[in-house]
Amino acid sequence: MREITKITCIGAGYVGGPTMSVIAHKNPNIKITVVDLNSARIAAWNDENLANLPVYEPGLDEIVRDARHRNLFFDTDVERAIDEADMIFISVNTPTKTYGKGKGQAADLKYIELCARQIAAVAKDDKIVVEKSTLPVRTAAALKNILDNTGNGVNFHVLSNPEFLAEGTAVSDLLNPDRVLIGGDDEVAIEALVKIYRSWVPEERILTTNIWSSELSKLVANAFLAQRVSSINAISELCEVTGANVDEVSRAIGYDSRIGSKFLKASVGFGGSCFQKDILNLVYIARTYNLHTVADYWEQVILMNDHQKSRFAEKIIQTMYNTVNGKRIAFLGWAFKKDTNDTRESAAIYVADYLMDEEAQVVVYDPKVSDNQIYSDLVSLGTRSLEEIKRLVTIVNDPYDAVGDAHAVAILTEWDEFKTYNWNKIKGEMKKPAFVFDGRKLLNNIEMNKLGFEYYAIGE
Repeated sequence: MREITKITCIGAGYVGGPTMSVIAHKNPNIKITVVDLNSARIAAWNDENLANLPVYEPGLDEIVRDARHRNLFFDTDVERAIDEADMIFISVNTPTKTYGKGKGQAADLKYIELCARQIAAVAKDDKIVVEKSTLPVRTAAALKNILDNTGNGVNFHVLSNPEFLAEGTAVSDLLNPDRVLIGGDDEVAIEALVKIYRSWVPEERILTTNIWSSELSKLVANAFLAQRVSSINAISELCEVTGANVDEVSRAIGYDSRIGSKFLKASVGFGGSCFQKDILNLVYIARTYNLHTVADYWEQVILMNDHQKSRFAEKIIQTMYNTVNGKRIAFLGWAFKKDTNDTRESAAIYVADYLMDEEAQVVVYDPKVSDNQIYSDLVSLGTRSLEEIKRLVTIVNDPYDAVGDAHAVAILTEWDEFKTYNWNKIKGEMKKPAFVFDGRKLLNNIEMNKLGFEYYAIGE
């Protein structure tokens, strides 16, 4: 295998953009081209104003500034980039199927197949093809089969290199990863990819496996993390009825070295593009092999997460005298977590939908999420028209505009700026009694009660 001098990444989203930016930053002698058919997204990646990058991640703007136009390029010419590349990363969306067999659980692989067929049609020389998207186990076999049987007689080596990024900390995760996982069956191809990561990742953190183990490890890692979140959220409900405090319980069990403290923060529920999608995929795979007890076990993680979101919305309604009809509920936060503009599977979407069923007037403020994205998220649920949504949902660009005359404030994202607000001023501008429902346990309950709020937090 020749020296890798040109890399192409198909897909300029939350994974492809940041990952390739860091690889380019750390490998200045390799030309990296990120391609996408979405011309608006590519234009945003090329925007000289780095505040307009399509992905918000702390530190990403500096990485892009360093490498862009030097050895990092963003383009819409997919075929040219495929033709030139020695190594091709596939980083396209693999959403949960919304149709046919596996609807609601299986990963939709149509974009992966389209990529494979396009690579096969264009490639004129040997390529290493790297799965970066999260895929069901044994997808690589299908990918290899398509490449080998529809190509121009060139050799394709398929590797699995799943991402383990946490949105909001993606850049630091890339710069200092816990591990880099590479699965494959061709030692030369594996070494070519290892060499790229070795330019900044210590050798002992680069793990190589067979390709099936690599594919499955990604799903299992996310399933274990989500399981911890759902576990502590289940305990948060028990804490509320027994008088225990979920933070104190989390701290107590987190000191156990066998358990550890990470992912034991109770909240309104997990979101993002990975946890739910990957667990549902795992459930579907288990069921296809008739492992129904295994599937039922992992599905319960999702059911608990859904319960936590509906329970939070129901708590708002019950506390506010069993009606929110016409009442102004200020949402602070829409992103699924802080330090990202990603809203996929955000708890805020489902809490808002629940309250809209009760004819609440929802007013949303988020420092990084656009108006169009918020409306699009609600439309995608398919429960009501855009016209109906706009009747019930208002989006503002100033948090104090959101809370003015509000009957209640609901904290749905743990943005740090929410802790710095003048909550005494906010109380003065709200209807009385002034309710605050803290879905992220962000504020201090003693201080909020001293200010005169009716303050309710998950797990207390």
